[in-house]
Amino acid sequence: MDRLENIRALIVDDEPLARTNLTVLLRPDREIDIVGECSSGREALSKIHEKKPELVFLDVQMPECDGFDVLEILGSARPPAVVFVTAYDRYALRAFEAGALDYLLKPFDNSRFDLALDRAKERIRIAKHAPKKQERLVIKNAGHVLFLKPSEIDWIEAADYYSCLHVGPKTHLLRRSMSDLDQDLDQAIFCRIHRSAIVNLNRVRTLILNEDGENDALLDDGTKLRLSRRYRKQLQSRLGLRDAVKEKSESVPNSGSM
Repeated sequence: MDRLENIRALIVDDEPLARTNLTVLLRPDREIDIVGECSSGREALSKIHEKKPELVFLDVQMPECDGFDVLEILGSARPPAVVFVTAYDRYALRAFEAGALDYLLKPFDNSRFDLALDRAKERIRIAKHAPKKQERLVIKNAGHVLFLKPSEIDWIEAADYYSCLHVGPKTHLLRRSMSDLDQDLDQAIFCRIHRSAIVNLNRVRTLILNEDGENDALLDDGTKLRLSRRYRKQLQSRLGLRDAVKEKSESVPNSGSM
């Protein structure tokens, strides 16, 4: 098995003693480089964007922004290996549904920690050897083959077993799932805003409140897309907004100029 070098690890917990304990366990491992410690979810989001850790030990219950909020805001941009560390067993199922690799229940012994760390190393090893993001999509239709650059796509809509790619006035059907595309497309450009919609951030002009009190994303061409609560924090973070939209309408900077 190949040895991994310099795995960037981040420790997130609002309790100083808990952070110290994790640091003591990690420091003897020569494959681990601790890039920081955070005492809150908001601090963790900033540090993750800055340091780009591959491994995060994440507390569940923290004031203002908890561990689940952190993963929701990060979306598909989350680090390859996230291990929840908490004193509460009732969050285990939700943690795995949110994409956590492991769930360490305090107090845990050294052998249980070593098992979680080994799992993390294996996950990171796989991620490092994963193929790069696609630079073009292949669309087959009626004997023709179209090569489409992802950056040309305005937004993507779920269509049963297909995904409908909206490119200006044209649409193209691609036999791939939304989840598959969400993982494969460049997260610096695309963001999931609904279970049935992925949007190109460079096309988002405005966020508005609809008649139901929920948010919609208005694109440059006038297309209005529903923003679900599940993905709202992720989109707002990606657009540089920290707080929920409270006004009747609020313009956001085009991500292409950020």
